[in-house]
Order: sequence, then C-alpha cells, then structure tokens
Amino acid sequence: MSQAAKTTKTETTVPASPFPAFDLTKFEMPKFDAAAFDLSKIEVPAALRETADKVVVQMKDGYAKLKAAAEETTDLLEDTYATASTGVKDFNLKALEAARANLNAGFDHARDLMGVKTLAEVIELQSAYLRKQFETFQGQAKDLSAIAQKVATDTVEPVKEKVEKAFKTATK
Repeated sequence: MSQAAKTTKTETTVPASPFPAFDLTKFEMPKFDAAAFDLSKIEVPAALRETADKVVVQMKDGYAKLKAAAEETTDLLEDTYATASTGVKDFNLKALEAARANLNAGFDHARDLMGVKTLAEVIELQSAYLRKQFETFQGQAKDLSAIAQKVATDTVEPVKEKVEKAFKTATK
C-alpha cells in the first residue's frame, strides 16, 4: 500500500454542527448612561441605616474583645514561658550542684581508699561511703522533686486559672 493511500484512510472529517453559528453582531448592547445613575440621590431607608449602625457597633465591640483576649493570651504565654524558663534553670543548677557534690565525694573516697592498709579498712570506708551517698542521693532526689513540682505548679496554675475564667465567661 502506498503512503498516499494510508493517509486518506486515517483522515476523518468533523461533522457539521446541528446548531447554527451564533452571531453577536446581530445584537446590540444596551446603552448605559452612568451620569444619569446618580447614587447620591438614592435615599437609604432609616431601618437599614439603624441596622448598619448596630452591626458596625457590634463589630467594633467584638474586635475590642478579641483584641483584649489576644493580648491577655500573649501576656499569659510570655509569663508562663518566663516562669518555666526560670524553673528549669533552677532545676538544672540544683542538678549540677548535686552532680558536683557527688563527683567530689567520689574523688574524696578514692583518695581515702589510697591510704588504707587492711581489707577491713577498705570494707569500713566503702560501707560508710555507700551509706553517706545513699542518704545524699535521697536528699538530692527530694530537692529536685520539690523544684520540679514547684515549676510545674507555677507554670500550669496561671494557665488553669485563665482557662477556668474563660469557660465561666463563655457560659454566661
């Protein structure tokens, strides 16, 4: 089959549309005289003006309340962050102080062990060291726990009070 024969078989013709072509030139756009349409001469009904004034007042009040709430929330977040930051700093300082004390006690114990002459002295020193370190760890854990509890309370309490106040206000 020749190349010309292949081309004629695959070509298709687009069928004619059953609808006539739409000609816009047959229609004329209406003339609009903007000068004749003067909005300054239109009277707005009093009820519509009163309603619009009320809506504007309500929107201003709503915006003022929203702005005040946003400012209170921002202040609360800033205060909460400052409280938490200070509390974490205090906790970390106390933890570092405890670590320093424990490390120094370990070095002191190692120094004391270097001077012993008998196994009985080693056992006695080791027992005393472990007893003292156990008591020290208990005190340190108690102190760190108290600081952590205080930080948690000081951080969460203002937020809790603010949320309770907001719920009471919202339910009124």
